[in-house]
Amino acid sequence: MPGREESAEAARNLVRTALSAWHLEDLTYTALLLTSELVANAVKHTNSRVIRVVICQPSERCVRIGVVDKTRVLPDFTKPGDDLSTSGRGLLLVDALAERWGTDLYRWGKQVWAELFCEPAR
Repeated sequence: MPGREESAEAARNLVRTALSAWHLEDLTYTALLLTSELVANAVKHTNSRVIRVVICQPSERCVRIGVVDKTRVLPDFTKPGDDLSTSGRGLLLVDALAERWGTDLYRWGKQVWAELFCEPAR
């Protein structure tokens, strides 16, 4: 996807479709919010012309949403007490909503990801 704000809508549609196919619609609201924040972070804090959105189910109890960009600069986690009146809350939201999150570094860039736990399909 282009490394632009408009890509957040396409990313959310991708995540919504995957969750529906996996019958995990109960995760949709939180997953879409996480997707928006991860895309916004990549767009705002990197100069990547393209980003890649990845959603997978590494186990039957976990869904992982990731955004890949072409920079190796690690995300900056704003600490409570910093001025958060206009921006800087993205990773705080990710930290609050996700069961866990992190960054995988590659030679050519990185993936920032967030995981949600789910009940296995019956």
